Amino acid sequence: MTRDEARALDAADPLRAYRDRFALPAGVIYLDGNSLGPLPRATAPALADMAERQWGERLIRSWNEGWIDAPQRIGGKIAALIGAEPDEVIVADSTSVNLFKLLVAALRHAAPRTTIVSETGNFPTDLHIAEGAAGCVPGALLNAVARADLARAIDGDTALLMLTHVHYKTAERFDMAAWTTRAHDAGALALWDLSHSVGAIPLDLGGAGADLAIGCGYKYLNGGPGAPAFLFVSRRLQEQLASPLSGWMGHAAPFEFGDAYSPAPGIKRWLAGTPSMLAMAGLEAGIDLWRDVDQQQVAAKSAALFDALAAIGANLGLECVSPADPSARGSHISFRHPQAYALCQALIARGVIGDFRDPDILRFGLTPLYLGFEDVVRAGAILGEILGDGSYADPAFATRNAVT
Repeated sequence: MTRDEARALDAADPLRAYRDRFALPAGVIYLDGNSLGPLPRATAPALADMAERQWGERLIRSWNEGWIDAPQRIGGKIAALIGAEPDEVIVADSTSVNLFKLLVAALRHAAPRTTIVSETGNFPTDLHIAEGAAGCVPGALLNAVARADLARAIDGDTALLMLTHVHYKTAERFDMAAWTTRAHDAGALALWDLSHSVGAIPLDLGGAGADLAIGCGYKYLNGGPGAPAFLFVSRRLQEQLASPLSGWMGHAAPFEFGDAYSPAPGIKRWLAGTPSMLAMAGLEAGIDLWRDVDQQQVAAKSAALFDALAAIGANLGLECVSPADPSARGSHISFRHPQAYALCQALIARGVIGDFRDPDILRFGLTPLYLGFEDVVRAGAILGEILGDGSYADPAFATRNAVT
């Protein structure tokens, strides 16, 4: 693709206007929105209002002026992005904490079944949390197997199938409906991690018959670093499952201050502690960006951006490890290179921000709301220059940072 062809595609892009809603730094091509979304222009004023007016002026009165309902309100907005009902999603805690809550609840519900089945190479925190959750339920265990062995691992002792919908390294996507059905046919529940899916590709939890799901707010949803996460519990399970973190915000009557715990009905029982309203304000500003977005347009542009960058990588001799079929992947592209870390650092030094995943993956997020075709062509040209002149071999680019 030439620069002129890319500019023509950008000019005809139905999503082009959304780019102006982000505070993108000059001179930077940002290809890491799959790890941390950039700052929406609406976020800083929202945070200022939260700090100066809602907190500074209204003080504790703000709890009755919109704060106390924020977890359900924002959850309802996310529900529209994932094919769920508004009362099936709530914003709370982090992805790790939400995963722990749902895993323990599912294990207790499924007794005498005791096994969580998952994939080796899943995002590490999911496997770590699953190990910890299994340790909280007598006899429970995690059985992590290679993707090719998952179907055989689901059996009569499986309590829960825990899968990440889009793989964090390769962008490989599971068929959610098919794998959920497979779990149900074995008498198990299915839990989906949507962290690399929500805001990246169209989702339909209801249509897939999904039971449980979690997701983060700081990647494609642009909620800010460490933004609150969300969880989904299907209506048909809400009164059957109980959160193991029985905090007062999940109580049926928190302001009656009773000693005994009684869970709130429905999705509200998955709250635990008091939400961080400053963080909630940042997340809601990011979510509100999506109010009028056509997700099919997002998917179509993602596929086109992928094709453009895949072609550039192929011309440069890079091995693409992401699926070619857009229905089988998320919205990032990954290349394998023995010096992937140094390449990533050299690109960052030239204003192209992607990221590295150990041991040899160079990963680029394809975020259609603000990324253009000319951005991809320019990034590809810089990558070609770095590969061609060998500048990535500079020893300075080999020094590992704490965050890669």
